[in-house]
Amino acid sequence: MLLKDLQPQAVWEQFEALTRVPRPSKKEERVIEYLIDFAQRHGIEWQRDEIGNVVMRKPATAGYESRPTVILQSHMDMVCEKNSDVEFDFEHDAIKAVVDDGWVRAEGTTLGADDGIGMAASLALLLDDEAEHGALEVLFTVDEETGLTGAFNLGEGMLTGKYLINLDSEDEGEIFIGCAGGVDTVATFVCEKEAAPELSFYRVDVKDLVGGHSGDDINKGRANSNKLIARLMMLAAEQCGARISRIEGGNLRNAIPREAYAVVGVPAAQGVAFEKLVESFAADVKAEFAVTEPDMKIMSVAVAAEAEVLTLDLQRRLLAALVGVPNGVLAMSFAVPGLVETSTNLASVKFVGENIVVTTSQRSSIESAKLYAKHSVESVFVLAGATVEHSDGYPGWAPNPDSQLLVRTVESYEALFGVKPKVRAVHAGLECGLFLEKYPHLEMVSFGPTVTGVHSPDERINIATVEKFWLHLKDVLKNI
Repeated sequence: MLLKDLQPQAVWEQFEALTRVPRPSKKEERVIEYLIDFAQRHGIEWQRDEIGNVVMRKPATAGYESRPTVILQSHMDMVCEKNSDVEFDFEHDAIKAVVDDGWVRAEGTTLGADDGIGMAASLALLLDDEAEHGALEVLFTVDEETGLTGAFNLGEGMLTGKYLINLDSEDEGEIFIGCAGGVDTVATFVCEKEAAPELSFYRVDVKDLVGGHSGDDINKGRANSNKLIARLMMLAAEQCGARISRIEGGNLRNAIPREAYAVVGVPAAQGVAFEKLVESFAADVKAEFAVTEPDMKIMSVAVAAEAEVLTLDLQRRLLAALVGVPNGVLAMSFAVPGLVETSTNLASVKFVGENIVVTTSQRSSIESAKLYAKHSVESVFVLAGATVEHSDGYPGWAPNPDSQLLVRTVESYEALFGVKPKVRAVHAGLECGLFLEKYPHLEMVSFGPTVTGVHSPDERINIATVEKFWLHLKDVLKNI
């Protein structure tokens, strides 16, 4: 079955077209051109701001001219993650989407349903002559995934609407009215090396973890590859005299890292002991994460000798920081049962030039708690001798349970499907908080179809929920 054969056909046609357009974060030139060409081909009014955000406008249908203008918002960039054994160039290749037992997924890469399905629904509505609605402003933002750059730098006069529907949620049947704020923390160690003594070298890999979204999935008990490789290296240093030449893992600040590796040398007499240590550690952590990480692999293989290793001082400080830094859920909300309030993610460890760069990401629905989490992470790295910098961060979105848009969205769902949707906040960063800073009058909700495995190659979208999402969206627009 092909994507174009799925229902609602109008949405899937647009989604399939978007899979052919490369759109990595911070490299959205191709998709910006695609959107502008789309607007010009169909005679749709459009505007682009300096940062690259694109807004399209569609007049109200006959009889709806007095209705308030509604903004439909989605982001055009996608997280670019692939399995290590997959050859794929996200800047040039089309996503290979396949239909698989009621779901759409990609072959070995992220699918881009986050937020391609929101874009597709918006584009389909712009072409839908039968949909009934007031005036529409359809906003596509750049670089949501790596910095909310588009929302931070939204051009003046891009929006005039009263209501905003964010189409960047991944749980059908749930309506979101709040989100966490976030800040990134980057620690930099000067990479001090020395000549390697006579050692037997190994490459140790941690791979095939589930990974996932560092907000939505942080409370699901999944392993962090950077934590695991650091734990193993600390044991190897203590028990086998291991010396690290290189240690790297993770990729994106907003993804739970799935893979990490270290190149490490041990005295020849400790080779057998080291191999047994790797095996026993692998068995131990597989038992720790037996429920959440069924496919975890930890393995070692002998490699050619390295000329240099980290100095013992740097090795101790780096491993102490990686093992000691907080990771995962820091606090649950007392105000909203089941909601993660504060968390942090040890996102990546990279050798960059003459430095070792460690990136972490903190989130919280409470600004003071976000600040505390940031300083907790900073403290560990400062004590380990690293220099630390923080991003500007972004604000959370405080819920407005009295919003008329929310009332209508809930009523619409119940009327269409006979059940009440869940109304909740999400422990992920949405652009809504930034929109509210620029346009304090806005009433906002966020909803979408079911997408799982976001920010990982396991990303997939449930086909049946796309039709429900489409019907719900059109009904809200008709009745607001």
